[in-house]
Amino acid sequence: MKILANDGISESGIEALNNAGFEVTTETVAQDNLIDEINKHNYVGILVRSATKVRKDIIDACPGLKLIGRGGVGMDNIDVAYAREKGLHVINTPAASSQSVAELVMGHLFSVSRGLYDAGLNMPTQGPDGFKSLKKKYGNGIELRGKKIGIIGFGRIGQATAKYALGCGMQVLPYDNHRTHTQIDLEINGKICSADLESVCMDKLLAESDFISLHVPAQKDGIAVLDTSEFSKMKKGVMIINAARGGVVNEDALISAIDSGIVSFAALDVFENEPNPREDLLKHPKIATTPHIGAATNEAQDRIGVELAEQISDLLS
Repeated sequence: MKILANDGISESGIEALNNAGFEVTTETVAQDNLIDEINKHNYVGILVRSATKVRKDIIDACPGLKLIGRGGVGMDNIDVAYAREKGLHVINTPAASSQSVAELVMGHLFSVSRGLYDAGLNMPTQGPDGFKSLKKKYGNGIELRGKKIGIIGFGRIGQATAKYALGCGMQVLPYDNHRTHTQIDLEINGKICSADLESVCMDKLLAESDFISLHVPAQKDGIAVLDTSEFSKMKKGVMIINAARGGVVNEDALISAIDSGIVSFAALDVFENEPNPREDLLKHPKIATTPHIGAATNEAQDRIGVELAEQISDLLS
């Protein structure tokens, strides 16, 4: 049986699938050509990440397709309910990338709090002659220890982020519609230390947080979680990190909040118009950006590939 890994899959995942008797193709097929290629090569499964979309048209036009797999958490690029209604298996890997996304968030937290992203851009060109002026410019950073971080969405990734934040001495303010109390276990030198965290209301999170990190899926009808109303309730000088999904932060409202001084800096790994993010975001001096690399570590991709292979083998062998 043939599997099309259209957005790629790790070598460990390919090996596991081959060992289970599957033939894997990793050559990317353009979105408009997917239906023809799936039918031409009799693919029984298609694996995607965030780039390829599997909508109703593909599901209806490819009767030989038995499985759709998402390497990662969110499945907003797949018509999940419709596919399952038609008898297809739809799978994902919700736990495999939590660590990697959380580490990227922490990287952005350190970067925006100390101006690392901007200094890295300016040092090569201005450093030789303007070292002292740059030192003065970046000499007003802030420490993470003692600061409050609001985490919107407290599932696996939100909790993984909380562990790192707690380790840095931050106070965590979680917000989640589905849980009121969460126990976070930290392993330190082989010993487990537990922290009991109570969810707060959104208004408290917005008013008190020094940093806000989002860990929620794309919202129904594209509604933003952080929009003009939410920015107006925030503590002045707050820093925003979005490594969740493009659209959960209204980009126009974010720029307005930065320009008005409500938000001091932002870091974005995801964008509304991927893979063509707007230029004013990318060039804004107070926005650090990365190209949707939250789960893009070797370790996470190995976990994703192996977990997908195991699920496929169980369902289709």
